[in-house]
Amino acid sequence: MSEQLTLYLHKISPYSAKVELALLEANVPYRAYQVDLFNKPEWFASKVNPVGKVPAVTYGGPNVDPEDPSPLSAKIAESNVILEFLADLYPDSGLLPKDPVLRAKVRLFIDVTTKQVEAPLYDFTRGQGSYDNVLKGIEFIQGLLEEGTDFAVGDHYSNADACISPALARLKIITETDLGKFPVGMGYKLGEELKGPKFAKFRKYAQGMLDRPSLKQTHDEEYLTTFFKTRFTERVQ
Repeated sequence: MSEQLTLYLHKISPYSAKVELALLEANVPYRAYQVDLFNKPEWFASKVNPVGKVPAVTYGGPNVDPEDPSPLSAKIAESNVILEFLADLYPDSGLLPKDPVLRAKVRLFIDVTTKQVEAPLYDFTRGQGSYDNVLKGIEFIQGLLEEGTDFAVGDHYSNADACISPALARLKIITETDLGKFPVGMGYKLGEELKGPKFAKFRKYAQGMLDRPSLKQTHDEEYLTTFFKTRFTERVQ
């Protein structure tokens, strides 16, 4: 019998989504607990993650109420750290390839995603980053994609794919709805630019990730779109 694993998450958190995608793709049994980010329970910081952020997991110990996790369970936080933990815990899952070169490529892809795609895209969405930096990041990540495979690295879904997929899902919303604190119309413009032949390889890869059952199961596009509409009410014309 496997050890209990509880994932503390929130559906608007792309970092939570990374971990849940990895769990599903690895076919790992887990329990999900939604943390109210806007009214965090006091027990969460004291018993799960002192920083108070999601995602976090408890692993091992008795199978107890998620609101009262056992002191015997390990508490692990930060999405990329949790991804590494899952790959170590389930070495046959493919989350990290066994080949050292491919493992390095996965880690590089994650690093580039975090710095060159996530950060510029989320800054742009909040009206704090530039349009050009988003395109540069996408072009950079496209350069890492290999021909002849549907995945970021090798021929199997890995942590690299889990890491970038939540950003791809949010990119889709931004380009199809123009929702964000950037100037009106820039989301649509980004979408049109990404339809060009220059980004064909990225577009094919992104669509493959968006079509996966794991993403459809974890990504509530309607909920997130509604959240964007309520958050980004003041726009620059």
